[in-house]
Amino acid sequence: MISRIKNSSNYKWWIFATIAIGTFLSVVDHGSVLIALPSVESHFETDLPTVQWIVVGYALAISVLILPMGRFGDMIGRKRVYVGGMVIFVITAFFAGAAPNLGFLIVAKIIQGVGSAMVQSSGIAMVVSSFPGTERGKALGTHMSVVGTGAIAGPAIGGLLVSAFDWRAVFFANVPIGIVTIIISMLILPLSKPDAPPEGQRFDWGGAILSGLALLGFLLVVGNGDRLGWTSMAILLGAIATVVSGISFVLWELIYPSPMLEMRLFKRKVFGFGVAAGWFSFLGSSAARFMMPFYLQRVLELSPRDVGFLLIPPAMCMVMLGPITGRLSDQFGWRVLTVGGLSLSAIACFIMVFTLTEASPELLIVIILMAQSSGMALFNSPNNSSILSAVDRSQYGVVSALTQLVRNSANVTSIAVSTTVVVAVMGAKGVEPSLDAVTPDVADAFVEGLRYAFLMLGGLLLIGITFALLRGERGKPIQVPKAEPVEASTETD
Repeated sequence: MISRIKNSSNYKWWIFATIAIGTFLSVVDHGSVLIALPSVESHFETDLPTVQWIVVGYALAISVLILPMGRFGDMIGRKRVYVGGMVIFVITAFFAGAAPNLGFLIVAKIIQGVGSAMVQSSGIAMVVSSFPGTERGKALGTHMSVVGTGAIAGPAIGGLLVSAFDWRAVFFANVPIGIVTIIISMLILPLSKPDAPPEGQRFDWGGAILSGLALLGFLLVVGNGDRLGWTSMAILLGAIATVVSGISFVLWELIYPSPMLEMRLFKRKVFGFGVAAGWFSFLGSSAARFMMPFYLQRVLELSPRDVGFLLIPPAMCMVMLGPITGRLSDQFGWRVLTVGGLSLSAIACFIMVFTLTEASPELLIVIILMAQSSGMALFNSPNNSSILSAVDRSQYGVVSALTQLVRNSANVTSIAVSTTVVVAVMGAKGVEPSLDAVTPDVADAFVEGLRYAFLMLGGLLLIGITFALLRGERGKPIQVPKAEPVEASTETD
């Protein structure tokens, strides 16, 4: 049966479905863990900032390692890295569920982040490699729908597990599903030859270490700037170390004979401006998804359940539009969709600036968030498709990892900068400068801060539009007669 699947004309969709299971599991895990945090806090009798390191440590591990793991998959074979990552993910899920104390749980989640970095970097690369250039957008768009579905299901599944059992069930639930995923992956995914470079080329450990230091420093500085103070000695020293590490990484990659990330790719407009547009797109949109629950719960005084229901329609826009925009980009190119998508998101931000009040109708908020999500759905898949079109297949792993790294780093930065804007306005209005202080009594100060934040977010999206325009590519579909054959093997390791 496996042999028939691998020889069928729909084999690429079998590969997609296999990767989709792992992707869905990873996204659901993130959402369900967020729901379980208050229960973990209560169980270990600690505070929320400490418990949040369960999520922060996991995210840092992914962000720091996703680029090296992408390159590693390019060199030794993506299936090996993907399956290895799933094994780490499952084992650490079990230990997280059985954690005797909070420190053990945090360490388990950090190690699980290593596995997730392996899974995320290699998964998308295998999907893209299995489809012809003329269907790349469709594959990426459909993959985005899987991510969107997982984002919707995660909190619901987490809430159900915590209510029916306890917080440990959130972690234990990953084990049986993960084991099935590993078995399916070993049977279905192609044991292809690595898209490795010339014989004798080594893994770029120097680039991996320097990029890791730069990213770790950047994320810690951005994530703690508002709490410690942007001019505090710790933040300033961290910023200097981050800049030094970043510059060293770029210089190293330029002189190393087999760099982890070929920096000269950025000379290509479609690649360099595509990456820049992608970073500004998330920089100008991520904070809205973070801030609006505060507004809905603490200003409009809606229940968490009601807020969850209200945020489903915007998420569904991503789920439904992802495959459509991917197919459209395959047929008509990238430029119209990327510029149009960012424009729609920017318009939504500017509308929020002029319409947001202490008593805005819930329906209005949902419609604006749906417009913003639709804009991001229009932009995302076509932009990533354009970036991948500029590189050789042998670099799909590291470049796919780069697109996810762009998203993760921009998400953190967007939330941190927007939070700083909001609390600064609150402080100027004589209110305690903290999101924890938001109540209906100080709604006017918080809402004014939100307006300034949305004004900034809209401006950042305009910068993204500029990069999408300057790319100067019409994005005509790549004329490929058929997909490159995926080298299958009866081996299952």
